[in-house]
Amino acid sequence: MSKARLQDEYESRIRGVLKEKFGYSNDLQIPRLEKIVINMGVGEAVADSKKVTKAASELALIAGQKPVVTRAKKSIAGFKLREGMPVGCKVTLRRKQMYEFLDRLVNVALPRVRDFRGVSAKSFDGRGNYALGLKEQIVFPEINYDQIEDVRGMDIIICTTAETNDEARALLAEFAMPFQKN
Repeated sequence: MSKARLQDEYESRIRGVLKEKFGYSNDLQIPRLEKIVINMGVGEAVADSKKVTKAASELALIAGQKPVVTRAKKSIAGFKLREGMPVGCKVTLRRKQMYEFLDRLVNVALPRVRDFRGVSAKSFDGRGNYALGLKEQIVFPEINYDQIEDVRGMDIIICTTAETNDEARALLAEFAMPFQKN
């Protein structure tokens, strides 16, 4: 099985750059991507359960993998929500699909966002994970603009093995993540 382009680049170039920058003594200390989780919340699903099915099919096109439908853990009367009702969908990407998705996100989808000035460099959680929100799924070329009913946002969480925010930022910067210039 062939490797994704970014995976090849990580193994050939990025690992060496990070090892030199942070002075790691062991190759296993070098931060790497662990997984990418894409989550799409569908609040309108309370009134119409077909909306979750439509969102799941769009997420499957974007991720290249079948998403899992997430269900409500508690009943909330104010939102007319009962326990077990579908409220969204998510997909976890690992290995080759993860690298291919990151490649498409950085090189195709993010440049298509309106008024794009880069992603926030402050969205790290302190443990080397990065969270990013997109307001519309139509920035991905897999989605046909004419066939969508609702514009939905999504959360993209990039989990790394980095111990600190600086290490994770350096890793993602090497993958050409367009961080804002402060």
